[in-house]
Amino acid sequence: MKILASAAVLMGLVGAAVQQDPPAKGKKEKVWTDQFFEEKSDLVSTGRNPYFILEPGYTLEFENDKKTERLVITVLEETKKVDGVETRVVEERETVDGKPKEISRNYFAVSKRTNGVYYFGEDVDEYKDGKVFAHGGSWLAGEKGARYGLMMPGCALVGARHYQEVAPEVALDRAEIVSTTETLETPAGAFKNVLKVEETTPIEPDKAHKFYAPGVGLLKDGGMLLVKYGPARK
Repeated sequence: MKILASAAVLMGLVGAAVQQDPPAKGKKEKVWTDQFFEEKSDLVSTGRNPYFILEPGYTLEFENDKKTERLVITVLEETKKVDGVETRVVEERETVDGKPKEISRNYFAVSKRTNGVYYFGEDVDEYKDGKVFAHGGSWLAGEKGARYGLMMPGCALVGARHYQEVAPEVALDRAEIVSTTETLETPAGAFKNVLKVEETTPIEPDKAHKFYAPGVGLLKDGGMLLVKYGPARK
């Protein structure tokens, strides 16, 4: 509790609420920050922090090693008001063999005070045989008990843990900062001082790792590696 409280202060999350996981046998309990109490007037739809760029036109492109799956993440010119906050729309377009698998519109805002990037929800279209058949994982802060989570802290501290999504029974992804000193080579280049994040959810037993480079953003998500990235249009 004391360690997490210190981390919260350094990340600008004073007053943040926490949740505790029951400890596994022989292990210490884990504590997760799940409320952040940012002033809505401090949240804006355009900005960046070291590992997350929220500027219209910025694009990240990913492929798997067989080049059969492709993911394109684009910061759009659009904004959307969610839970009283003007958020930026970020589109994630995933295809398999050139056919759409999932297209989501994600809603983010960045704090002028803490430089943290907050996640306000997403609208998801899942495809089958070229047609939308489901909207799994869709949620919006302020609806059905959901509230915004922290996608990327302004200051990444090893050992800090926080919820990225707080949508009961729908989306409860959470992140633990594992390292800030990784190296990683991708088709887009070789990167140092890479941030490593372990993502889990109490809904499922699985865990995943993501890697972020300073000044670039996401480098690797599961088997998807960055192949191309571009700056925001001037």
